[in-house]
Amino acid sequence: MGFTERLQEVKTGFQSSFWVANISELFERLAYYGQQAVLAIFLSEQLHFSQQQTGDLIGYFGFVVWFLPILGGTLADRFGFRRALASAYMILAFGYFLMGSLASPWMAPIRNSLPLYWVVLIVLMVPAMGPSVVKPCVVGTTGLAASENVRSLGYSIYYTLVNVGGMLGPIVAFTIRRSIGIENVFRVSALSVLLMFFATLFFFKEPKVGSEKKAASIAAALTNMFKVLANFRFMLFLLIFSGFWVVFWQEFIALPLFIRRYISPNGNVDLWIATDAGAVMALQIIVTYATRKIKAVPAIILGIVVSSLSWVALALHPRSHTLAAGTEKVLSWVNIHTTIDAAAPMVIIALVILALGEMIQSPRYYEYVSRLAPKGQQGTYMGYAFLPIGIGFLIGGATGGRLAHHFGDVVHQPQRMWWIISAIGFLTAALMLIYNKVIRPAESENVAS
Repeated sequence: MGFTERLQEVKTGFQSSFWVANISELFERLAYYGQQAVLAIFLSEQLHFSQQQTGDLIGYFGFVVWFLPILGGTLADRFGFRRALASAYMILAFGYFLMGSLASPWMAPIRNSLPLYWVVLIVLMVPAMGPSVVKPCVVGTTGLAASENVRSLGYSIYYTLVNVGGMLGPIVAFTIRRSIGIENVFRVSALSVLLMFFATLFFFKEPKVGSEKKAASIAAALTNMFKVLANFRFMLFLLIFSGFWVVFWQEFIALPLFIRRYISPNGNVDLWIATDAGAVMALQIIVTYATRKIKAVPAIILGIVVSSLSWVALALHPRSHTLAAGTEKVLSWVNIHTTIDAAAPMVIIALVILALGEMIQSPRYYEYVSRLAPKGQQGTYMGYAFLPIGIGFLIGGATGGRLAHHFGDVVHQPQRMWWIISAIGFLTAALMLIYNKVIRPAESENVAS
């Protein structure tokens, strides 16, 4: 097929709802990763929570975000993508606005009537419910609104736009925090998803579903959930793999606490976090090609090990042992003077290594889970592929905050926390190796492992 014919296929192969859904996903990810980049700073420095409380709150928030997609797809099927997507964006807009208003005078009566910890936890649960519906709606629309000959390209576009949002979010958050205040990062996130609410209402058309497709009821979804939970070996695999995400999510939990409290009090860690998504965009195709001959489970184990090494790099760096004396102004960008801190290179190197591990394991992990699923249950099992992400956030939040407090405030050697976090990753890799050799599910016998 010539270039002209392929271009014509691309032009005609996507319904308008494909573009509306995927562009809205870009803005949703921008909003999510923007607020996530500053959340630890906001909780610890603006609301004055302890490091333990900060980690716990982020962990609860992340767990709900990544656990609810198990049911979010069912809700989308039952109520329609347009209605579900618009509702999710409205919930997100309201939730992010509340987050940005936590320190506002108009919320003083609420803050005074309840302990601040519980006020913040309740508020965090509001926007946490949004992504659980957005993701299955966008992924589902991508599949239904793209013709068969361009569907693979459609998913590539989706994945690319997710990473564009993941990269731009922290950059926007840094810009807003430095110019008009950290609380406005959440308000900009709210505005971003509110615009997507209107875009969905005005431009999104429900993709046509074949007559053979029948939406599952909530009761059926719960029944399928218990069926999966009863698969001990599969659940054990997911629990072991959660260790990877305990290590990975320290990017948003322990890293901001470590940098801002012990290394460089004014460090622009929210900006540096953009390195992760930027590295994925630049290197994913190369890494996938380079590791194409590695079997699935060895690739997963290799990815876990590589990501764990990222924090070793941080622990060994001499800059981790002393408080940064100052920063050097090196550039002016969009009329906002910023600095490249002496701590920036070590953080960027660590995040590139972290992203490399993610790039190695992520495609093979989803491939492996899809092959583990019994015939006719692929959708249900793929929904559970998100479970380790949520568990990792929950455990990672509690772990990261407490490690930062213990090694920073008690032992006064904060860099030692990274040895513990890396050790969790290495232990996860070892358990995954044992699992693959000894107790992997019978369904995986045909999986390239």
